Amino acid sequence: MKTVGYAAHSENEALKPYHFERRELRPNDVAIEITYCGVCHSDLHTVNGDWGPQPYPLVPGHEIVGIVTSVGSETSKYKVGDRVAVGCMVDSCQECQHCHDGEEQYCQNGMTPTYGAPDRLTGDITQGGYSKHIVVREEFVLRVPESLDMSRTAPILCAGITTYSPLRTWNVTKGSRVGVIGLGGLGHMAVKLAVAMGAEVTVISRSTNKEQQAKEIGAKGILASTDAEAMKAAASSLDLIIDTVPTKHDVNIYTPLLALDGSLVIVGQIGPLEEPMTLPLIFGRRRIAGSLIGGIAETQELLDFCAEHDVYPECEMIRMDEINHAFEQLESGDLAHRFVIDMSTLA
Repeated sequence: MKTVGYAAHSENEALKPYHFERRELRPNDVAIEITYCGVCHSDLHTVNGDWGPQPYPLVPGHEIVGIVTSVGSETSKYKVGDRVAVGCMVDSCQECQHCHDGEEQYCQNGMTPTYGAPDRLTGDITQGGYSKHIVVREEFVLRVPESLDMSRTAPILCAGITTYSPLRTWNVTKGSRVGVIGLGGLGHMAVKLAVAMGAEVTVISRSTNKEQQAKEIGAKGILASTDAEAMKAAASSLDLIIDTVPTKHDVNIYTPLLALDGSLVIVGQIGPLEEPMTLPLIFGRRRIAGSLIGGIAETQELLDFCAEHDVYPECEMIRMDEINHAFEQLESGDLAHRFVIDMSTLA
């Protein structure tokens, strides 16, 4: 299938139009015309080579929604015209214990990311959603509920599931006390989802500049990490902290905020951290943990949850040819929303 997208051709180079071929449908494949694709900070890191050498040319994008255009001969879940979505992975071994448990993101043989990874069968490099079409194994395609606005759904597939999964894993319910470090693309979704679960949510940031934004999406306010007295007064007040900071930082200032048996879960930073102090961990039976997106069943659960509770990311719609400007904004600031590409603007 001939298609067109925007690709990076080397590190720190502007994305530009790229014509390429999608694979022909296998018996269990679904072909999708992409209508919207979210822009994730990890797209920027990946194409810039921040996480290591990449197989250029590379088409980013793993927050994908669209319409089914054709299906393979053995598919049973989807038909032409269905509203569907694709997230951060497009395959896994389907044989290991983690896959059997619905935790495909932790596949013991390695899940296949939506872009920049070898296809399990052919070895061809997967290409993402900054394109007009995509072909994906049926088991990794998700149903978009009819009540969800397609134009605001895409970031749920990454920013949403990245924060929803730890909220579910750590059993956040009504009355849980949740802290969210950072009010960017991930952080604002963590706040909205935790509030929808009935939690009391505090945003933790270096300043209170975004306090009004935090309150508008349901947080009780902002705790300034630079205010030593406020931080001391908030000691042992949180059951769970979702840490969305995407760069190297010191977690030691946050762990004393955790109550007994509390956990700080890192979802934003990939790479080294400042050396953690063990005293607050040992004396409060506290934990520092990590979490990576969610499995397919959990991601479907999230889409249904967002439809039921009317939870959406804050979105700014852009044209495909505005992607490089969007990347510049991502690199220069901590945006409390997600860019979404209207793929109808890609010729």
